[in-house]
Amino acid sequence: MPSHSLARIEIGDLEILGYSVAGEETVIGMPQLDVCFDIGKAPDQLISINHVLLTHGHMDHAAGIAYYLSHRKFNGMSEGIVLTPPNTVKMIQQILDAWGRLDGNHVPAKLVGVNPGDEYPLKPNLIARVFPTKHTRQSVGFSVIETRKKLKSEYHGLSSPEIVKLKKQGVEIEYPVEIPIVSYLGDTQYVDFSQLEYVSKSKILIAECTFFADEHTERADAGRHMHIDEFAPLLERMNNEHIIITHLTHRTGIVEARNMLRERLSPKTFKKVLILMDRRNWSRKNRQNQ
Repeated sequence: MPSHSLARIEIGDLEILGYSVAGEETVIGMPQLDVCFDIGKAPDQLISINHVLLTHGHMDHAAGIAYYLSHRKFNGMSEGIVLTPPNTVKMIQQILDAWGRLDGNHVPAKLVGVNPGDEYPLKPNLIARVFPTKHTRQSVGFSVIETRKKLKSEYHGLSSPEIVKLKKQGVEIEYPVEIPIVSYLGDTQYVDFSQLEYVSKSKILIAECTFFADEHTERADAGRHMHIDEFAPLLERMNNEHIIITHLTHRTGIVEARNMLRERLSPKTFKKVLILMDRRNWSRKNRQNQ
């Protein structure tokens, strides 16, 4: 039996599995991309994903890291790969070492400290790119980007042998093309992410909006989270096809949040929005498994 009841949203051929409630747990897995954004309490359904992209070290986002890595070993899988801010690497390793001593088994892991601007290969023609956020010291977000090469226009119409000949001569006949698939902001104070083209043009944006009530603006600032007063104008400047909202608190019900988003957003933008924990958005298959 699965350890978690996860939201399940399908967008095209991509599946988003996750759970996100502020202060409780946040974990978002995308199996087709082989990435898990944050790890929460390490749901069993996501253990087979090879890459954890950890935005920061808060317990509701990172508590399951040792279980994720240990359970992969238990199931005969390769060591998990964790991309994480540099200031968390040593502490995560200390946690793994302590659990290894308690459990009597070494916990294998590949911990990779990443800074804004870094890129990490996930699959052939698929990379994770790191960008800065404002939450904890060195907190980051991640974009998953498909990379391709296209033939330069001046070489269109050439035959295959002619193209091969030019390549052998060392002629650069192609240029790189990036297709941003998904960007995950993690927990963050307001940043104008529309200035990062690969974030603003990602097909899917996964973004937190933690506070909605007027009286919670100071609370949002204190916790370095986004409030709807900042979040709604930001979404209007973005060019994403789909927007998945995470990290609501128990202070704001899903129906209330949805109504406030409808009031604050243009009809065009509101149509793009899904709230992760809104069961109305979950697939029929997922609802049948609850």
